[in-house]
Amino acid sequence: MTNRKTLFAGLAALALLASPALAGAGGHGGGGGHGGGHAGGSSGGSGHGHGKSGASHGKSSARGQAAKAKTTVDATTQVSSVQKEKNIHAKLGRLNSLQRNINAYMNSKSKKFAAIQAFVMQSAKAKVAQAAADTAQAQLDALNSQLSALTSLTPDQIAAMSPEDQAALPGKISALQAEVTAQEAAVTAANDAAEAVSAGTDDASLDAALTDMANKPVDAEVTAWAQGVLADKIDQTAAAMQPTP
Repeated sequence: MTNRKTLFAGLAALALLASPALAGAGGHGGGGGHGGGHAGGSSGGSGHGHGKSGASHGKSSARGQAAKAKTTVDATTQVSSVQKEKNIHAKLGRLNSLQRNINAYMNSKSKKFAAIQAFVMQSAKAKVAQAAADTAQAQLDALNSQLSALTSLTPDQIAAMSPEDQAALPGKISALQAEVTAQEAAVTAANDAAEAVSAGTDDASLDAALTDMANKPVDAEVTAWAQGVLADKIDQTAAAMQPTP
């Protein structure tokens, strides 16, 4: 009987010793499950990274396509511009000579060039005459401004002047009025002169001069090209006509 009690007591002790070990095994198993969850998390992260890479690649591809499209447009525009220039020069024929330097315009003896030369010279004279008319008008505006300043003085402003300035005021006003009258006459004469020399500088005169020189038909495109080229020649010729300061 005693031996049986002793045996039961030993078995109970063994059971108590075994319980912590079993508990540890269960905890380890949970740890394994945790590890599995971590692995799954890593897998999800990998998939997310791959998605970002795909988006980045898509943006890069879009930028590349946009750059390629822009390059194509630029190249097409450049080719079109070159082709247009070739076409206009093919239409010009003898009028290509209009690109010659200013000395050729001033000294040419060519009968075919004479009408264009006359147009440029007359246009330059008109430009100089108009500049003179503009200068005369600016001088008149300045005189009128001075006269207005004197004639608009209030009684208080005149009273604040020195006796000498008060005494001189009527004479100054009269002198300015005389200058204004003379300058008005100068402006009228300058405008008449500018109008007189403007004859032969209109579009019809240019078309006639181009037709006289050309060996090919003159159309609107040719006339527009000639106007652009001749504008610089007219400016240079007008500058040469201006008196040296």
